[in-house]
Amino acid sequence: MKPNDLPQAFSGALPPAKFNMARYCLGAGAERAPEKTALIVVQDETAPPENAEQWTYGQLDETVRRIGAGLIVAGLKPGDRLMIRLPNTSAYALLFFGALAAGIVPLPASSQLTTEEANFLLVDSGAQAIAIADEFDMPTGSAVRFDERDVAALMTHAPMADYADTNANDPGYLVYTSGTSGQPKGVLHAHRAAWGRRPMYQGWYGIGSNDVVLHAGAFNWTYTLGVGLTDPWANGATTVLFTGEKNVQVWPHLLERYQATLFAAVPSLYRQILKYCNLSGVDLKSFRHGLTAGEALSPNLLENWLAATGTKLYEALGMSECSTYISTGPDMEIREGSPGKPQPGRCIATLDVDDADKNQPLAPGEIGLLAIHRSDPGLMLGYWNRPDEAALVYRGDWFVGGDLARFDEDGYLWYEGRADDVMNAMGYRVSPLEVETVLGTHPNIAEAGVCEVDVRADVSVIAAFVVLKDPGDADAASILSHTARHLATYKHPREVVFVETLPRSANGKLLRRELAKGFANRHS
Repeated sequence: MKPNDLPQAFSGALPPAKFNMARYCLGAGAERAPEKTALIVVQDETAPPENAEQWTYGQLDETVRRIGAGLIVAGLKPGDRLMIRLPNTSAYALLFFGALAAGIVPLPASSQLTTEEANFLLVDSGAQAIAIADEFDMPTGSAVRFDERDVAALMTHAPMADYADTNANDPGYLVYTSGTSGQPKGVLHAHRAAWGRRPMYQGWYGIGSNDVVLHAGAFNWTYTLGVGLTDPWANGATTVLFTGEKNVQVWPHLLERYQATLFAAVPSLYRQILKYCNLSGVDLKSFRHGLTAGEALSPNLLENWLAATGTKLYEALGMSECSTYISTGPDMEIREGSPGKPQPGRCIATLDVDDADKNQPLAPGEIGLLAIHRSDPGLMLGYWNRPDEAALVYRGDWFVGGDLARFDEDGYLWYEGRADDVMNAMGYRVSPLEVETVLGTHPNIAEAGVCEVDVRADVSVIAAFVVLKDPGDADAASILSHTARHLATYKHPREVVFVETLPRSANGKLLRRELAKGFANRHS
């Protein structure tokens, strides 16, 4: 069925009215198979697998209920926000699901954030508490602090008798993504978001209870929390996460040592594995296929991976507001250059770019704004305290996220870029305005423009185009050091280009795409 022929609403099964995300993932698994291994955390890839940290479904179920009870005793109430800023250990994941178990709203924060970025999240979210490691500076404010010892103590509390009796539409968790205003915006998801991921199970993964999923991300990344934990646990599978030093050489060995059947990563990591690892001596007999998201999968990488491993890569396209909703799965033909089709049950369309009153899906071949029907259970509740911004992304019954695309006659999507200037960096979406604002505070910079540029085939980076107050102060190292002090690593410019002027429209709007074109012309 073609996407524009789909019913004008989500057509999959809807969640029950009473629904708790943690119970869905862990409570049900503990009832089915309490002794089955649910989580393996590897710190040393050279150690025997039996030495790794291992958790059964029964242990996880009890521990998250212990944490939930401890948070309530500590004074948190259902609906309160708990910001999590911990290192990449199992405590991060257990606290995330423990908060959900109690109806408390966790806010997973990246360990890469600077103190000022973390402070913004704490203040903007109105979080009543923060779990933070000693290695991080404590943000200002009145939030209750849990350090790593406090989090460990929560795991020893008497467990809740049952999970919180939350509704499917109750606030579940809060994540922050780049906003077009230059400040990150909170995306509030309901507990039903876990149910809303069900179309991915066969539309992308082909997952079953016998699978062993190795994810290359850290616990604090929503890609890991979803693909690495939520979905494997909801299907009774086993997940493996590596918390040691991220050397590219470790991944093939982990695939072999833990007999992983599925591997999830960004395309750039698959590319690095092919470049730096000798796969000829690695036993991949258990490995079925790889999953990619966060960046476009190039036909060249797809072909090279298949040639080197004999396995396929299945791509997905998504966003923080709905996770993935377009994908290719094991039961589909892969069309190089396309991330696939709408997942089963989802109602996806393209809408007219210029006329916000035209909310009828476009015909195949026509480029439009990619839209998700608001009935999709995976779609966010809204932007945290941003009603005006939320109003801008809904057109009637459709959520429009800013991606441009077209569908072909067979229902495959072909990505056509962004309608705005939001960039993709290391799997994260980054607002150029956020980076430009920081650049503007450098004492030598008169003005700056930021965009994504291609530096070689399949590789793009963030570039800063800088107009100096004094042309004699061209110090790229100073500028890069300045951004490093104020922005998370994945937001840093990798290129600094000094220019005399920035291209602008007749009304003064910065033309970032002209910057990218100029960079390409100079390096062609």
